[in-house]
Amino acid sequence: MKLVNEFKTFAMKGNVVDMAVGIIIGAAFGGIVTSLVNDVIMPPIGALIGGIDFSALSIKLSNPLDGAKPVEILYGKFLNTVINFLIVAFSIFMLVKGMNSLKKKEEAAPSTAPPAASQEVVLLTQIRDLLGKN
Repeated sequence: MKLVNEFKTFAMKGNVVDMAVGIIIGAAFGGIVTSLVNDVIMPPIGALIGGIDFSALSIKLSNPLDGAKPVEILYGKFLNTVINFLIVAFSIFMLVKGMNSLKKKEEAAPSTAPPAASQEVVLLTQIRDLLGKN
């Protein structure tokens, strides 16, 4: 029973929950970027180049024997994956850059100075100092 309670405490910490939310959102974002690359960016580029489907680009290394599948290097899919990575990396870079600039603004904000001591406090401090000298 103690192990279950320790696990509940661990699982409900803010960092673990935040990490889980981040992973879920990251996976969804990855799906969106993959669709953006495969369905929006690459088809027009392929059409401009001459009707090329980038995901189908490959280099055949050997001819198939007896109806076997040929050995291929699928560099078109690799190109799509590289573009996908660059978009994700740039998005994360911009997010971190924005967070860092907000953090710098918070650090640069002038800190509020403590309020000036009232005349009574100043007078009492002077009396204390005079009594301490004697």
